[in-house]
Amino acid sequence: MSATGTITTIAPRYLALGDSYTIGEGVPAEGTWPFQLAAALRARGIALDDPQVIATTGWTTDELATAIDMAAPQGPYALTTLLIGVNNQYRGRPLAEYRQQFEQLLQRAIALAAEDPRRVLVLSIPDWGVTPYAAAHERDAAVVAREIDDFNAAARACCGDYGVAFVDITPASRAHGAEPAMLVDDGLHPSAAMYRLWMEQALPVAADLLTDLHAA
Repeated sequence: MSATGTITTIAPRYLALGDSYTIGEGVPAEGTWPFQLAAALRARGIALDDPQVIATTGWTTDELATAIDMAAPQGPYALTTLLIGVNNQYRGRPLAEYRQQFEQLLQRAIALAAEDPRRVLVLSIPDWGVTPYAAAHERDAAVVAREIDDFNAAARACCGDYGVAFVDITPASRAHGAEPAMLVDDGLHPSAAMYRLWMEQALPVAADLLTDLHAA
């Protein structure tokens, strides 16, 4: 990294892949965790554009894959992030299917990040089972938690196999997911305040990745 912290080897482009937790259902773009992350990195002197986002509320792993095909993003990106899987769990899709499709998405994320797994960052699936929405719809919080843990374990293991950083924001979602200030009006999706907690966990990891890459 240069004295100003800018990325010089690859243009400072950022691609964020995901679902409602990335697009930020009910939250202005600047309040979502990817936009907050880019701004926080710039505040540290690390040049990074606001993210190009490929994400929509409700997407499962296969739907995200189709959307990437349609959007045809052109790498290389200095940073690619991935947060996907809650809708697989919500719809009762098989864990084995998620594991396979997540790995395929991770491979694509790496390819878009200059074929460098060190430029990829994965966030865990948050636990929506603690939200007022889940309670109102009589969803068993313990079952949701167990299934989310299984999906996250699969994603974490896959990230380990590929040397990709994995940030576990699930505990934060459980600790604060029932708080009104941490949710938008639907009682399900995170507010900018919750996204800030996630961003604060991702920030030092992303900063270290980008700094180490330039130093190398």
